[in-house]
Amino acid sequence: MGKFFAVMLAIITLISAYFVVAHTWWLPQDVSLAGPALDHQFNETMWESGILFLAGQFALAYFVWKFGDKKDGRKVKQWPGGHKPVVAFGIIIVGLEVLALSLVGSKVWANAYLTPAPADALHVDVQAEQFAFFFRYAGPDGVFGAVHADKMSDASGNYFGLDPEHDIAARDDIVVGSLTIPVNRPILLTLHSRDMIHNFYVPELRIQQDIVPGLEIPIHFTATKTGKWEIVCTQLCGLGHYQMKAYLQVLSQGEFDDWLKQQSGD
Repeated sequence: MGKFFAVMLAIITLISAYFVVAHTWWLPQDVSLAGPALDHQFNETMWESGILFLAGQFALAYFVWKFGDKKDGRKVKQWPGGHKPVVAFGIIIVGLEVLALSLVGSKVWANAYLTPAPADALHVDVQAEQFAFFFRYAGPDGVFGAVHADKMSDASGNYFGLDPEHDIAARDDIVVGSLTIPVNRPILLTLHSRDMIHNFYVPELRIQQDIVPGLEIPIHFTATKTGKWEIVCTQLCGLGHYQMKAYLQVLSQGEFDDWLKQQSGD
C-alpha cells in the first residue's frame, strides 16, 4: 500500500501543478494601471510557493515509497540531532520565503493602498449597505454635501443622509446605483458602510477592500480600458449577500462628461 500511496501522491501533485502552469483557472482581464505590477508579484508568489509545494510533496512521496511497506518490528532510526533540526530548517526556509515575498511585494502594495491619490483624481463617495452599493458624485459646484446619519433612509432614497434643504452643497450631489468613470483618469473612492462589514471587489481592477462601519476608507486606481464589469461584495453580510453587486462602467472622457451632464440635469 505504501508504494501505491506514493505513486498516487505524485500523480495528484503533478496534476495540481499542471492546472496552475497551464493557467486553467487564472486571473481575469486586467484593466488597471497597477495591474501589471500586481500580477507580476502574484506570479512570483505562485512560482516560489509552487516550488516549495512540489519539493514537499515529492519528498513525502519518496519517504512513503521507501519506508511505507516496511513490516512492523523494524529498527527505528533517529534523524541526527532528533526532530528539532528538521523543524528549525522548515521554519527558516518558510520564513525566508515569506520575508522575501514581503520585501519584494511591499512597494507594489504601498503603491496600490498606501500612497495618496493624484491631485487630479475624480472623487466618488461609495456607500455599502445590505445589500447594495450606492455612488455619489459632486455636482457642478464640485463640492460634496455633508452627510447626516440620522437622515439616511432607503424609503426616501436618501442613501447618504444628505440635507439639501439646509445644505446648499448637497443640492446638486449625484447619487446613482452604478460606478461610472472615465478611462485613463485617476479615481479616488471613499468607502463607507451603513450597517456592517462589506467588501468592494472588482477582479479586473485587482482591487479588493473591506468596508468597515465607522471608517472612511480611501482607495484609488486608474482604469485603462473601456467596458463594463461587476462590483461584488465578498464579505458574508446576510441572507441577501449573494445578490449584493453593482456595475463599473468605464467610458471615454467625452462620454463620461456627457453622462455626468445628464445626471445633473444640464
